[in-house]
Amino acid sequence: MNETITIADIAIVGAGMAGASLAAEIGDAARVVLIEGEAQPGYHSTGRSAAFWQETYGGPAVQPLTSASFAFLEAHGFLGAREAVYLARPTGLAALDRLKAELGSKVHLDPLTPQQLDARIPGLRSGLAGGLAEPSCRDIDVAGLHAHYLSRARQAGAMLLADARVEAITREDGRWRIATRDGEVRATIIVDAAGAWADQVAAMAGVRPIGIAPFRRTMVQLQVDPAALADLPLVMDAEQRFYFKPEAGGRIWLSPHDEAPTPPCDAAPEEIDIAVAIDRLERVVDWRIVRRERAWAGLRSFAPDRAPVYGFDVRAPGFFWCAGQGGFGIQTAPAAASIAAALLLGRSAPAETIDIDRYAPRRFG
Repeated sequence: MNETITIADIAIVGAGMAGASLAAEIGDAARVVLIEGEAQPGYHSTGRSAAFWQETYGGPAVQPLTSASFAFLEAHGFLGAREAVYLARPTGLAALDRLKAELGSKVHLDPLTPQQLDARIPGLRSGLAGGLAEPSCRDIDVAGLHAHYLSRARQAGAMLLADARVEAITREDGRWRIATRDGEVRATIIVDAAGAWADQVAAMAGVRPIGIAPFRRTMVQLQVDPAALADLPLVMDAEQRFYFKPEAGGRIWLSPHDEAPTPPCDAAPEEIDIAVAIDRLERVVDWRIVRRERAWAGLRSFAPDRAPVYGFDVRAPGFFWCAGQGGFGIQTAPAAASIAAALLLGRSAPAETIDIDRYAPRRFG
């Protein structure tokens, strides 16, 4: 084992989107070390994103963070045009009503008739009862955003330890000692931005886990005939049975919108989930699937109430949670990092319109 000792003010475990954006937001206000267990930051969840920014995605707990992130993402060129459309069969109309009731006052949503759905999505089969358009939806450059944050963090002096899986965490004389495969890190504050491994990191540190649970989400890339149009919307099923979006070369990315409980791992797609996704697609459109080109799976990690967790643990001094982002961490990164950095550094709240207490760890008792 490497016997190097690195001294820092703040050690962030996890260099995916959550950890990288937080390190960038902290800037040169503290000495930061990013500890990444994989050789490549963002390997598990960040690198497997479906790459869209959608205000209704994640529900009322996530929407304020998503909406507050728009200005930064737009100004820095990380967003591209992409409307979203919700489809509903007769059984899904109640889900559309709930969506409008929960978020219609905050996100612009336009009702769509079956005829208007046909005009937006060629090849739709009959049987749809209506839909909603969400014009504000965008594509998001995930790799570009992640690289931007890593670069900003590095320029501010943050150190990245890659391939440095955490092996033990102890607390001694008011400081954390974090043993990794790449040496030891000693820091006053430890930030748990470990995604699917967040509860494991907490347990290693002697902190009571919150109950953050990882779930597998499947995606498959298909070549279809007729070729998918580049300007197709992101298509979401109102009952959360599937979603798909166009990709270059007449392809689509398709998901069965699955959430399969799984231990923290290098997630791989299951054939049954791919088959379910394709079956659900074929029930909605009359496109011919030319070939299945590739498939992958990522991990989405949720706290028990499905809202993110940002803040110091109420029982463990110097232990800070930045976890439970549920697959929405990319579209919320600017606002979430700003909030987390303010809490870490004792700054005033960055956005008065966001109820920061909603995300505090103390809500779990």
